[in-house]
Amino acid sequence: MLLHTCCAPCLVYVHKKLNELGSGFDSYFYNPNIHPVMEHRKRLETLTGYCERFSIDLIKNEEFLQERWECKGYECLDCYRLRMEETARYAKEHGYNAFSTTLLVSIYQKHEIIKQVCNDMAEKYGIEFFYYDFREGFREGQNMAKELGLYRQKYCGCINSYNSSVFKDKITWTEENR
Repeated sequence: MLLHTCCAPCLVYVHKKLNELGSGFDSYFYNPNIHPVMEHRKRLETLTGYCERFSIDLIKNEEFLQERWECKGYECLDCYRLRMEETARYAKEHGYNAFSTTLLVSIYQKHEIIKQVCNDMAEKYGIEFFYYDFREGFREGQNMAKELGLYRQKYCGCINSYNSSVFKDKITWTEENR
């Protein structure tokens, strides 16, 4: 299975649960919506370290689209579609049997919308969408991530969540890092 992975902290519980279920996976980082570019890099760096530590194969698509990202609201359907379409396409083209996403662990994401988008992409690309409601382990995963010393971001990732977070005012980004 190809597992779209938004960040290392969200992977922690999903990794544990998939191991319990006997479901093998490769992690796939494709998150061109994360803003600013330094946050994008930090999340990928943290995920890379986690995957190396636990011998998880990580496929990196480092595309960064923020300069032309047109998020239309905090509950951005386009954000889900963009990432899940690329994940389903990649999974199909590279011989995976199924795809899923760590977004399904977050109590803050729009679970039913993600599920519908993934089902749509599964149909479009002719590949199975592996559905599991991982939210039961959200807090456990976050605690495990903290114990592992993983970088835990303070906002979802998109420019709208960045602009509405208190985190925005606590970091100085240089122009080249935006």
